[in-house]
Amino acid sequence: MSWKHLHTLQNKMLKTTKKIKALKLRAGDKHCLVARSKCYLKLGDTENSLKDAEASLQNDKTFSKGLYQKAETLYTMGDFEFALVFYHRGYRLRPELQKFRLGIEKSQEAIVNCVGSPSLVKLENKEDLCFISRQAESKKANQKLQNKVTMDQKWTRKQRPVRNPKTERQLLGELYADKAYLEKLLKDEDLMESSTKQGIKVADLVLSGISYLDTRSEFWQQQKPIYARVRERKLRQQRWIRDKKRKPAEVGRYIVKSMEDIDMLLTGDSPEESCKKAERVLKRIQGWSDDEVPNKNELIGNLHSCIGNAQLEMGQMEAALQSHKMDLEFARQNDLRDAVSRALGNVGRVYARIGKFQQAIDTWEEKIPMAKSSLEKTWLFHEIGRCYLELNEAGAAQNYGQKSLQSADEEGDAEWQLHATVLVAQAQVKLKDYRSAIMNFEKALEKAKLIHNEAAQKAIIIALDDVSKSFIEELNKRREEPTVYSLKDYDFSSENTKDDDSEKFREREESEQSAENQDDEKQKEDARNYKEEHGNSKEGGSEQENKEKESKGDERRRDRKEK
Repeated sequence: MSWKHLHTLQNKMLKTTKKIKALKLRAGDKHCLVARSKCYLKLGDTENSLKDAEASLQNDKTFSKGLYQKAETLYTMGDFEFALVFYHRGYRLRPELQKFRLGIEKSQEAIVNCVGSPSLVKLENKEDLCFISRQAESKKANQKLQNKVTMDQKWTRKQRPVRNPKTERQLLGELYADKAYLEKLLKDEDLMESSTKQGIKVADLVLSGISYLDTRSEFWQQQKPIYARVRERKLRQQRWIRDKKRKPAEVGRYIVKSMEDIDMLLTGDSPEESCKKAERVLKRIQGWSDDEVPNKNELIGNLHSCIGNAQLEMGQMEAALQSHKMDLEFARQNDLRDAVSRALGNVGRVYARIGKFQQAIDTWEEKIPMAKSSLEKTWLFHEIGRCYLELNEAGAAQNYGQKSLQSADEEGDAEWQLHATVLVAQAQVKLKDYRSAIMNFEKALEKAKLIHNEAAQKAIIIALDDVSKSFIEELNKRREEPTVYSLKDYDFSSENTKDDDSEKFREREESEQSAENQDDEKQKEDARNYKEEHGNSKEGGSEQENKEKESKGDERRRDRKEK
């Protein structure tokens, strides 16, 4: 206890004394008497505290505050039985007040600690009991002698039975160090002769502090003896062992409830609380044995996964990656195939979020054989294709997009069909296969309309416009290419080129001539057939038609030659 602490205690005592003096102005008021009784009790003056408490009840025996204050004073004096009586009186008058019920409980506990449970006590009348009265008389005589304290005795401590330091330490607890410090101060004679600014001797302050601690230790000894403390410690140990050895059903309920809370917090946009909850549960489960939690390793891995997901939502990418890797490590050590699949998916997801697309692809490709459902394959192929698209490997992206679309068709999931079709179309745009890209974007637009996804519809319409423009530009370029190539074909600077061109030209003329001859023969044959069908009456008309056909054939041959 430092000098600062001593001054603090001194100031509190002075304030309490001032309150007592102020209460003299309203002597006889029951509320003031209760307040002054509280002040006396804080000063450790239980006799005056009891007098004021009894005075407050003189005119009104049902005054609840007076009853409670008298019960508290009696309890502090160690008269637990009488205190219990007045707690009961107050509880009958005011059952709604919690303080009376608590007073009954603590008084009963103190009585049991002092004398034990009534069921354990067996009284036997074996000898004359007159010695009890003689003991009581000697006790009263000792009390009278102790009350006659002279001024000289203030310098010497009242003779008390010397306690075992271990016992006293158990009774006082943290205050034992303060008492040892005060006893050390008593040995400093110069300090004991000094006084404070208020004129109070330091020796009086130290002796009053020691006396108060002695009184408290006696009270605590009565309230809770050492054997009761030992019993309570054993009971705590038994409770701790009982709590540690939980029943399997209780462990299962706790784990299920905790996992549900963690998932609910994560889906409810509270990733930080979800992470803290998962960490607390993880720490607790790690302290349990394998007998209490048969699937302990699997559960620890699952909690690491939950922590990683929460950290990913909070943007803590490196921490999330480490948590998911811990999950993967536990899963591989214990040969848990489903847990390995889950951990690989989460690790790949973190890699994709931080831009390490190749690592994400490698991780997800390792997961492919472990995928069980078509829906899981759809997601997996789509994410791998998306990573390849980010790496500008459009061919691989298109391949995985088509695999994703095939799995989505097997599952019948329209939303994933939309995502996979868009991925294929985007890959085809990068491959400059605009015609196919337009077709797939149109299919995706139909899917978006089917599931009423307006955002996707707008994005697909914009993408269709861009692809259409690119496709038109490509067509224009292709139309310009034949003219350019024809000019290159007639490069007169080389003789070999001339010979090749002339040879190609002759072959073209011969093929055209043969085609014209075939057309002429066909027209003549048609004309003969027509004459035979229609007879002489229509002979003139048929000749005219033949002439028209021959003129059209001539025009067709001239056009070919010009070309």
